[in-house]
Amino acid sequence: VGASLARVGLRPRIADDYPHELSGGQRQRVAIARALTTNPECILLDEAVSALDVSIRAQVMNLLREIQDRLGVSYLFIAHDLAVVKYVSTRIGVMYLGKLVETAAADELYTNPLHPYTQVLLNNALPSHPDDVREEVILKGEVPSAFDPPTGCRFHPRCPQALPVCGEMEPVLRERSAGHRVACHLYGT
Repeated sequence: VGASLARVGLRPRIADDYPHELSGGQRQRVAIARALTTNPECILLDEAVSALDVSIRAQVMNLLREIQDRLGVSYLFIAHDLAVVKYVSTRIGVMYLGKLVETAAADELYTNPLHPYTQVLLNNALPSHPDDVREEVILKGEVPSAFDPPTGCRFHPRCPQALPVCGEMEPVLRERSAGHRVACHLYGT
């Protein structure tokens, strides 16, 4: 236990503390230490830093990158904060209503988003520089139910570029360039 805690930068004596006695960052480090005890190849991280303050969030993200470099662990990182996703990821998959709509290397996705949902998502994210000014894209309609999704492409009722086929046939995730896949009829899928 002590060695596992030390791997994530915690003192071994913290094992004697109750969870309510730990800070949010310490609890997150304990969760990471627990995940590492079985020497996994992949760890699922669902909103791993969303409830942490900015300075602790940065520490935990740096710890995750260090562990990845040191141990060769892969992460399936689920998050809504696109800056966190960009920092921690080498490959990104974008989902809409439970379906993958685009996958690519992180840099490729941020510089060349293909799916209209990915384009809107990245456009409406906070800019990386305060002087960057972007016009927010407001999507029409309400988000459909994931339990009763629309036919065809799940994004078509809100898509600013929807074609008639989008409401009839679900697009298939296809490779558009090396390692960059998109499920969108705009690209012939």
